[in-house]
Amino acid sequence: MALLSAQWQRYAQRWEQLDQVVLFRESQEILCRAACAWAGVPLEEDEVALRTRDFGAMIDGFGGVGPRHWRGKQARIRGEKWMRGIIRDIRSGTLQPRLGTAAHTVAWHREPNGELFDVQMAAIELINAVRPIVAIATYITFAAVALHEYPPYRQQLRNPSEDYAELFVQEVRRYFPFTPFVGAIVRDDFTWHGFEFPKGTIVLLDVYGTNRDERWWQDPEMFWPDRFRQWQDNAYDFIPQGGGDFLTGHRCAGEWITIEAMKQAVHFLNEGITYNVPPQDLRYDLTRMPTLPASGFVMHNVRVTGKPAPLVTATTSSALTPTGGCPFHHG
Repeated sequence: MALLSAQWQRYAQRWEQLDQVVLFRESQEILCRAACAWAGVPLEEDEVALRTRDFGAMIDGFGGVGPRHWRGKQARIRGEKWMRGIIRDIRSGTLQPRLGTAAHTVAWHREPNGELFDVQMAAIELINAVRPIVAIATYITFAAVALHEYPPYRQQLRNPSEDYAELFVQEVRRYFPFTPFVGAIVRDDFTWHGFEFPKGTIVLLDVYGTNRDERWWQDPEMFWPDRFRQWQDNAYDFIPQGGGDFLTGHRCAGEWITIEAMKQAVHFLNEGITYNVPPQDLRYDLTRMPTLPASGFVMHNVRVTGKPAPLVTATTSSALTPTGGCPFHHG
């Protein structure tokens, strides 16, 4: 998270020189730089924009059809070629990432038969370590919308006596959808609660509706972070990044790094900079997967206050290895 903190500071200084800033796009770049540095993936300055766009296109193509799907597919082809080159460079000794990084671990992973991981599969897994972190830009953008639309919470977030950011970002994840729904195809016939699911049936999970189900959530249409003071941590009524537990369910293993990255961004947007929010379209489409505020959240007149973004606590740093199970990690 120190990598992220440094990038927020670096970008904010540049934002002071710009007429306007689109937070979503800038957040994607910040996260791409930090994720590559953490993973041991070399990222030259002149390729930052391309790699960020490609990771973004892969994420945006997750639920897309037509041009969106095609752009995502082309981005994946480019990304896999790039990562194959990195894997080969590591194995040849041309590139020597730090021991324990995702790049080092994936490149030297061996199958049960003792063979090194196939180069193509290693490239895919390395993408799967970086791309999900870039996807957090969507939630950071929604968090900025929440700060703008519910300004009284800004003061509570500045209270040093409690970690109110934890409550705030959980409510952002409940209230705003990364993906309103996810789909699947039934692989084998089964019956659930008296309902028949024949093989081949297309089924949808209503993520947005589950997170606003009035049977589990008091005043679900209200943005109210304090509801999480009493939340019982049920793995099935709060599913912004999948449901169930991490071992037997379909829950995102990178959920905790998402929360901590969001908390850091919220602190920075609330205390590290000041900015104006001009009139813009902050609506989002619940038929789009993934969705996003239409404007990407535009900021004017950004000024740095000098307060750095806080670092993540040691208890959550183990979540820095995101793997499958949610739209963030759709491969």
